[in-house]
Amino acid sequence: MSDYITTQGDMFDSIAHRVYGSEKLMHLIIDANPQYRNVVVFPANCILTIPQAPVRDVVTFPPWRSNANS
Repeated sequence: MSDYITTQGDMFDSIAHRVYGSEKLMHLIIDANPQYRNVVVFPANCILTIPQAPVRDVVTFPPWRSNANS
């Protein structure tokens, strides 16, 4: 886990996009910071706990190696 200090105008989705690369993971930040659950737009200098993103074990193959073409 790490900390994130908000800037004026931050929102959960924009923070998730910044730290995880996807706003779809904002629920991780919300769950780790229940005291801010009802905040829509953050003021500056709130300290949020940022949990590690889940590791995705995705293996991609080029089309010629896929069994889908068989």
